[in-house]
Amino acid sequence: MNTSIVLTIIANDQPGIIKTVSTVLANHGGNWIQSSMSSLAGQFAGILLVSIPQEKTEACLAELHRLESSGLRIIAHAGGAATVTQNTNTYALDLIGNDRPGIVHEITSLLTRHNVSVREFETTVEGASMGGGELFKATAKLVIPEVTDIESLETELEDLADDLMVTIEFT
Repeated sequence: MNTSIVLTIIANDQPGIIKTVSTVLANHGGNWIQSSMSSLAGQFAGILLVSIPQEKTEACLAELHRLESSGLRIIAHAGGAATVTQNTNTYALDLIGNDRPGIVHEITSLLTRHNVSVREFETTVEGASMGGGELFKATAKLVIPEVTDIESLETELEDLADDLMVTIEFT
């Protein structure tokens, strides 16, 4: 039997971080299932799901934690079975507009009011090619309960887009 573990990794960005972690996992029979990793402001940040044989889990986690002496901060959380309490649909949300503080807060506050879960969320800020300034871009995969009034959610997203002066596509 295998144990699912979610690992978060933070370290000064340098070559070999993923190799180091994957070596430890391989040495303990671990399987790299899913991950998302980035370099942000000179820091490596990653989150990954691994599956480790139950009898090797403690030794693997102990070895991963020993990597802190080489500058890798690794936090492990036991994975659990996803709980589904209601039927849901998956939607995509794309947003683009002039960058300003509060965009993520406003969008996620609206989504939370509609009981929407964010499955994936990626953002970037990049220079605007025309007119100067910076553009904020976000993409999200959303899990929305079937009982949600989608028309109401869309209307509120459109109103918020107008308030924030951004473009939101919701599909």
